[in-house]
Amino acid sequence: MSDVSDWWRTAIIDMEPGRIALRGHPIEDLIGHVTFPQMIWLMLRGDLPTEGQTRLFEAALVSAVDHGPQAPSIAAARMAVTCGLPLNNAMASAVNMLGDVHGGAGEQAVELYHHVDRYDGSIGAALTAWTAARGRIIPGFGHRFHKPIDPRAPRLMALVHEAAGADVVSGHFADIADAIGEEISARKGTVLPMNIDGATAMIYAELGFEAPLARGLFCLSRSVGILAHAWEQQQQGGRNKGPTPPAYRWTYDGP
Repeated sequence: MSDVSDWWRTAIIDMEPGRIALRGHPIEDLIGHVTFPQMIWLMLRGDLPTEGQTRLFEAALVSAVDHGPQAPSIAAARMAVTCGLPLNNAMASAVNMLGDVHGGAGEQAVELYHHVDRYDGSIGAALTAWTAARGRIIPGFGHRFHKPIDPRAPRLMALVHEAAGADVVSGHFADIADAIGEEISARKGTVLPMNIDGATAMIYAELGFEAPLARGLFCLSRSVGILAHAWEQQQQGGRNKGPTPPAYRWTYDGP
């Protein structure tokens, strides 16, 4: 039996008939007493966040729930529904599109902040080393659609500075993010403001989440919008809707 019971090892859940404990807390003590963001934190971290940590964490989760049908993941969910798939398959199809390019910038921004934090040298030198190793794109700054300002970022930045003033977080990574923004704006000769990925990454770094979890948390957040769009499309109907209306054709450049 020990070979079987040791096949999987977990500190997350202890369960037997009539009893469920998550991170040492009986489930009945959690139900009705903790919020969903607090539950996410508990499952990932093993402890419960403070009230201030919860407020900041929840703000990051709320901020990234949706970005419209032009976002590939949202479009995929809606197209999946028109192909006859149920909501869970539509959600899975959408989440599977959240990779390095669409959905990965938050994780990369946390990595960038830690890179700058550890770097023995100036902000400029740290960014030069980053682009030499990772390419010219600086994750977390600028936006292809929201110009000049991503409306989500200033609010999140204000909440981080507020939390730092209340000693909820240190403000260290907020200072790093601000310094990065100033440096890349100086290089470009124009202001390149922080975007949603940079702002949520700043929060996750301040709260002590590892970089890969930033992507996982983004997937959780965006799943709310994915579900809403999939459900809306299911109510609207439609069959086999592709990425463009049928009257529009692609560009053919073959023989």
